[in-house]
Amino acid sequence: MNSYAALLRGIGPSNPQMTNDKLRAVFTGLGFTDVGSVVASGNIVFRCADTDVPALEDRIQEALNAELGIPGGTIVRSREELRALLDSDPFPGLTHSRGTYLIATFFKALEAPAEIPDFDDPLARVVGVDRAARAVLAVVDNSVGKTPDFMAWLEKQYGKDITTRTWLTVQRVVKKMG
Repeated sequence: MNSYAALLRGIGPSNPQMTNDKLRAVFTGLGFTDVGSVVASGNIVFRCADTDVPALEDRIQEALNAELGIPGGTIVRSREELRALLDSDPFPGLTHSRGTYLIATFFKALEAPAEIPDFDDPLARVVGVDRAARAVLAVVDNSVGKTPDFMAWLEKQYGKDITTRTWLTVQRVVKKMG
């Protein structure tokens, strides 16, 4: 059995159709095992025999839309991909805080861009692209009144088949995967 994490886009925990118990029920209904949720923002871990990740993403998204009316995006990563991303230590010496808000933006595409154009805001900077995990890694300064709209900028550059997680959430997801 393969261990995966589904990173769901557009989940609003206050929406009664998007609660963790309902999300887990969809995954269990698909025949997946060891289904669990991490944080109330659309991070579901599970096990299954499937190895065709794009087909798995489509299958999950179709079920979420049919059963809960969630049209958003489903991005799946294996435990190995996420573990390798964590082990690469892309934020050396940095600790997640308001001044150094560490984020990873995952691409649904089979490849992440080789490099990201400069984001013209001193409060956010791209620190790298992890091609294997298909993720862009960035640091955002949320300690001042005006927060840079880095995620909207990424969406404008690359479309809606992306989703962003804090580095702490990525760590929690991998821990939950065992």
